Amino acid sequence: MPERVNYWGIPHEWGPPEYYVYTIMFLAALIMLFRFYQRARIWWKVGRPEPRWDKLHIRLWKLIQYGIVQIKVLNERYPGIMHVAIAWSYFVFFLGTALATIHDHFFEFLYGNVLLAYKFVLDLFTIVFFVGAIMALIRRYLQKPKRLTLNADFTFSLVMIIMIVLGGLVTESLRLAFDQPEWAWASPAGWAVAQLWIVAGASDAALINWHLGVWTFHLLSVAITIITLPVGTLLHSLTGPLNCFFSELDKPTGKLSPIALDAKGNLVYVNKLSDLTWKQLLDGDACTECGRCQDACPAYAAGTPLNPKELILNIREALRSDAAPAMAGNAPLLVGEKIQADMLWACTTCGACVNVCPVMIEHVGAIVDMRRYLVIEGAVDAELQTALSNLSRYGNSFGKSDRMRARWSQEIQPAIKDAGREEVEYLWFVGDYASYSPTLTEITQKTARVFQQAGLDFGILYKGESHSGNDVRRAGEEGLFEMLVENNIKSFSGSKFKSIVTTDPHSYNTLKNEYPAFGDGDGEWNVMHYSELLDQLISTGKLQFNKKLGYKVTYHDPCYLGRYNGIFDAPRRVIEATGCEIVEMPRNRERGFCCGAGGGRIWMEEGKVTERPSESRIREAVGLDGVTQFVVACPKDVTMYSDAVKTTGQEANIVVKDLIELVYEAM
Repeated sequence: MPERVNYWGIPHEWGPPEYYVYTIMFLAALIMLFRFYQRARIWWKVGRPEPRWDKLHIRLWKLIQYGIVQIKVLNERYPGIMHVAIAWSYFVFFLGTALATIHDHFFEFLYGNVLLAYKFVLDLFTIVFFVGAIMALIRRYLQKPKRLTLNADFTFSLVMIIMIVLGGLVTESLRLAFDQPEWAWASPAGWAVAQLWIVAGASDAALINWHLGVWTFHLLSVAITIITLPVGTLLHSLTGPLNCFFSELDKPTGKLSPIALDAKGNLVYVNKLSDLTWKQLLDGDACTECGRCQDACPAYAAGTPLNPKELILNIREALRSDAAPAMAGNAPLLVGEKIQADMLWACTTCGACVNVCPVMIEHVGAIVDMRRYLVIEGAVDAELQTALSNLSRYGNSFGKSDRMRARWSQEIQPAIKDAGREEVEYLWFVGDYASYSPTLTEITQKTARVFQQAGLDFGILYKGESHSGNDVRRAGEEGLFEMLVENNIKSFSGSKFKSIVTTDPHSYNTLKNEYPAFGDGDGEWNVMHYSELLDQLISTGKLQFNKKLGYKVTYHDPCYLGRYNGIFDAPRRVIEATGCEIVEMPRNRERGFCCGAGGGRIWMEEGKVTERPSESRIREAVGLDGVTQFVVACPKDVTMYSDAVKTTGQEANIVVKDLIELVYEAM
């Protein structure tokens, strides 16, 4: 049975004097904390205030989930296992050191079977660590994925953490080689290495001297790593969990914050470091440089100037280079210097970067904040400016009279109710594209006929509807967004209905998540996407089908319906109810790939791209075995993907259909 252990889990005579250990580690920890404080204080000194200290119990749970257990890291198998193997091992080593400290100075409990279990777990995680470290070496230096950042700082950090664990393993092995105890099975890795010294015939004196030297090296390696933690690659081991703790809680994913006010009540347009919040600055320091956001970004895949990883790293670099003048009140420009305008305008605000980030960085909010500055400066391309002018003058991006908004309804009999004049159960918010685009008229009419055949009590606002403003806000035109909201809420308030239904996920998102903040509570209505309503009508028997279609289809998850609002199953149930077989896209549900239209991009000049996101998506769908139909649930998706089918030359292989077209055909 092993003897009782001291603070470091070894007999006193085998290591340096204990006060040396305490002194070195105390000084190292003190230096680390001071250096980290120097870094962290910059966030609050430079960045704007932002309350993120509420609901501590929820924040602690998020810290455990995402910062310690690291469930988002595990979303990708190889890098997930690799990183978790390393991180969890260090968590266990830290816990083991803490338990040994408690045992040695406060409460003795590490003896007998408890000590055997303690040593076995630590040894087991030593093996786990080396598995992760080998995977990291292979990934970084052999596989070399394009998305990863490789530099001397990372190499130093990886070498140091490997040397720390290797030093601990060799130290244990030397001791086991000297003692050769019966309980050696409790330290399988250490005992395996100990065989090297035993076979080599090392003397007792040599084992003791080597042990002292390796143990001292191990101690110094730990101290150096702790000291350099706040200034190297491993900084994210502190800032990552912090970022998870301070991540957004109550605000829905699809809700943007309004333009902030400074202490004097002036609007803050973000163009320099000091205009960002302290949390946005923390985002920069929390970045692990894993590149997952880069891989998920449709703008980056299309060859635009936007790389979400580089955007966040540019904020970090600006913080490092410009913190001193910023704290002195002379912050250099950020937008136009460290971050270029074309990078910001390339974003589709699809949220894929935020969704995949393991440390919960909030890219989209920062991008929109900086876009607001560009809008107020007039740094907007011509097509977007035209769309914004049309929206301001006509309430729609097409620049057409509001009298033409409901022209598509003239062929519908019986006539659709005017929700502004008579009470209805459902107010159908049709949206600009479904109302004005000639290519969508037939789909919009089929939607009305399906609603009528299902016996739905619904109406539209005719001239009273304006653009919902979702993409206007994300293009950075906050003032215009608020004007559109005010117009719509006025129309809603003059109508009597129980729920709003819309076929447009963009409208759905802003009506549901952003309108409640306006109009003194008048903006709080039950909002449904038509896929949800159709699903309900089918499940209650109000909507029935006369035939099974028998198509093999794939379904595209709209960003603002799926990733932003978690509606994945309703449209799939509707598709299956029509008798179709769904073959899932490789990138589906919360990992669905954006069509490229969001964030106002549908109104902007395309610029130079290698391949449009919509074209990439169509090629992905064509590669699915037997799929002939590409089903969407968004008017913009119909427009984007119908065009992509033509530009990719796939007209003979796949057809883009709106969800309502399947329902209409099955009826």
